[in-house]
Amino acid sequence: MFVNRVSELAWLEKRYQSGKAELVVLYGRRRVGKTELLAKFCASKPDPPYVFFAADQVPEPIQRANFSSVVNDAVFGKGQVQAVYDSWDDLFVVLARQAQTRRLLVVIDEFPYLVAAYPPLISILQRLWDQTLRSSQIMLIVNGSYIGMMEEAVLAYHAPLYGRRTAQYLLEPLGFFDAQTFFRAYAPDDRLRFYAVFGGTPAYLQTIRTEQSLEANIVETILERGSLLYDEVRFVLQQELREPRNYFAVLQAIAAGKTRQNEIKQASGLDSINPYLETLQDLHLIERTVPVTERQPHKSRRGLYRLKDNYFRFWFRFVLPNRSQLERGAKEMVFDTAIRSELDRFCAPVFEEVCRQYFWRAGLDGELAFAPQQIGGWWQANQEVDIVVLSRSHAMLVECKWSRRPVGIDILQGLEAKRLAVTREAGTQKVFFALCSRSGFTDQLIDLAKARDDVFLYDWERMSQLPPPEQQA
Repeated sequence: MFVNRVSELAWLEKRYQSGKAELVVLYGRRRVGKTELLAKFCASKPDPPYVFFAADQVPEPIQRANFSSVVNDAVFGKGQVQAVYDSWDDLFVVLARQAQTRRLLVVIDEFPYLVAAYPPLISILQRLWDQTLRSSQIMLIVNGSYIGMMEEAVLAYHAPLYGRRTAQYLLEPLGFFDAQTFFRAYAPDDRLRFYAVFGGTPAYLQTIRTEQSLEANIVETILERGSLLYDEVRFVLQQELREPRNYFAVLQAIAAGKTRQNEIKQASGLDSINPYLETLQDLHLIERTVPVTERQPHKSRRGLYRLKDNYFRFWFRFVLPNRSQLERGAKEMVFDTAIRSELDRFCAPVFEEVCRQYFWRAGLDGELAFAPQQIGGWWQANQEVDIVVLSRSHAMLVECKWSRRPVGIDILQGLEAKRLAVTREAGTQKVFFALCSRSGFTDQLIDLAKARDDVFLYDWERMSQLPPPEQQA
């Protein structure tokens, strides 16, 4: 199933139509849908055919032979020429000639495999780009899953291709409002829970069996030894990190709710934590967040760390600590004793994140009282606001409640009490208040909101409404 990615396809198409040579770098975690995106993009192109080469973990001569076959089929017709080019120079010279008078799309999928098999390829490509390719009509897309290698070999300042690339794009997992297409058959509450557990990585979402309950999906798709997702996190980290043990300790500490640097250091037992945090941020596995009102985020002492991927958070919170039991097949027992009673509490911060996504969408669609420029959390000492939506002169303070009880006036009053502290930092004048609730609102709060023009109520069932299937890409 190919879902959405409309903006990404439009971004690629814009570069295809630029009329100049393009060297595009697409990267992101494995299974996030890079290959599917590029295949969809290539399929939209008319003749002459494009060149789509999927590198593999094989020696350089085999890589070159495979690439030769793909180039020959595209240039001369399928099966017409069987020659293997003697060098990578020869291969790219052929492509450069083909691109002199027409637009030629060339995709190298899993570029890091090619570089690992033949490291000089980076310098060869740099030289050929400077000599011939940059003056042709080629659109060369290099794609890779090893974020560390892609940034080191292609994106870093000292990398040979640093000054040659014309565009780059980090492909992120799907947000909730696109991801829920994979589990649209479920009720709104369960759709949120599915997203909290499986995240937005398309390959993970495709493992969901929609004829089964959420519990059955967790037990059989994640907790069962040998299932695709049982060891997925370990596999991803072993690909990116040479010595993942200490990183595991850091990630597990964050997943357990240790969000401040000193807390993570104590929980992980590591003497020096900064290098690990920096590497995990470079790999886009964690992020450092600061209050949305901060003027200099990089200098803020209020920074908190969080795992970016919901599935990684679930795995470190529930799978890794119960590994011994799961190895012995106790999947149902682990769910009953470790997960069932904690699941809604685990989902609460994900609900906040989904509400942030909702307000960005609503703001871009002109459905808010003002156009947002920043959206994030706010905290100070013992005070915090789940979401603050900011423009130059407006602010909206938002409280998100993933609770079985309807939200009442007391929650609004608590939010209003934080108004001065937030606006003092934000420098805004007009302030609105919003409440997002899983279980609706009390009659008193509904009546009060109707009587005021600065209070907005957002019910989860309405927020999570799905468009008809025919409206989804």
